[in-house]
Amino acid sequence: MIVQKNIRIADYTYELPADKIAAYPLEKRDESKLLIYKDGQISESQFLKLSEHIPEGATLVFNDTRVVRARLLFNKPTGAQIELFCLDEGMGEDVQVAFAHSGSVKWKCLVGNARRWQSGILSRTIVTANRELELNAELIHRVGNEWLIRFSWQPSELSFSEVLETAGKVPLPPYINREADENDIKRYQTIYAHNDGSVAAPTAGLHFSESLLEKFKSHGINCEFVTLHVGAGTFKPVSTELIGEHRMHREMITVSRVAITEILKNSQQIFAVGTTSLRTLESLYWFGAKLLKGQIHDGLEILQWDPYRELNENPVSTEEALNAVLKHMDDEGKESISGFTSLMIVPGYQFRICRGLITNFHQPQSTLLLLVAAFIGPDWREVYKYALSNDFRFLSYGDACLFYLNCKC
Repeated sequence: MIVQKNIRIADYTYELPADKIAAYPLEKRDESKLLIYKDGQISESQFLKLSEHIPEGATLVFNDTRVVRARLLFNKPTGAQIELFCLDEGMGEDVQVAFAHSGSVKWKCLVGNARRWQSGILSRTIVTANRELELNAELIHRVGNEWLIRFSWQPSELSFSEVLETAGKVPLPPYINREADENDIKRYQTIYAHNDGSVAAPTAGLHFSESLLEKFKSHGINCEFVTLHVGAGTFKPVSTELIGEHRMHREMITVSRVAITEILKNSQQIFAVGTTSLRTLESLYWFGAKLLKGQIHDGLEILQWDPYRELNENPVSTEEALNAVLKHMDDEGKESISGFTSLMIVPGYQFRICRGLITNFHQPQSTLLLLVAAFIGPDWREVYKYALSNDFRFLSYGDACLFYLNCKC
């Protein structure tokens, strides 16, 4: 019996007034407030001073995924508006390969106003200063709550990535409750975003500026990058009474040999920038554990309760796990490793790699709030109470936290 499955989500809530949710970002990325939790103590600073609160020689690990303009709007001849929210490619390909397709592609989407679109092809023409794009969408079939859609376009030599950049809208989180504007195109993207694939930003990274990254160098702080493509499931509310009844979303991760080697070299001072980076790093450990225990069969994948089952019996060390991953890469002749994770981190989880976490403030009764509670223990309530009482801004465009792992939790 996995005792964590009996955690009541109602025990992880707080009152979040609407006026505490940041509807717009600050003009300058690094001028947000920073709440620091270390050794049971709460203090305040500014994000631009982050380097003063990270140990010299530490390694920060960033998620370099890039948010795609995943919202596509069409109008039927009747005038009904249909919104297609592109989730992930539908043919089992690597997401980067899928984005590079030209002419046509099949994609899993959420369909807004689906009852008004039962068949037929939707078309729209987008005219920009550089080109005229004709985009078509055709329903193929339903997949649970999603639809498989065939997109086709002219000029056919454009990639699907270019099509989304031309025709799509920035997928702001629903709780921001406004349409995206021109400023969001730049601000809802980290400055180091590189690999297309996310439909939501790894928001802890939105605070970083070029000048702050330069400060890290002068303070002897290392920066490494991993990739987790954030899916729309990150906004899925926990609607069940017990967390064990909630189905965690599945996301693709990629980690390079260079990053793994750095983590091994500096394993006691790893700080994750964002919950996505943290879940990537912890999943990497479980990849190695599965390899050592002979539990990898059809590709690398971590299921949401894997770390709470037999994998947690007689656990392997972090060094053993990461070296197993490197050996697997040697055997496969690869310089990076990719897989999928549905890892759910809840109170009771034992962290294997991360010693610090930079993150934003998260929604009540969310899996991300459970992750924070797992990382710093019951003091999460005092942290959030302090933030609400001291004018911190919440959620994606809000202020930031620096948490040190509470080993007593």
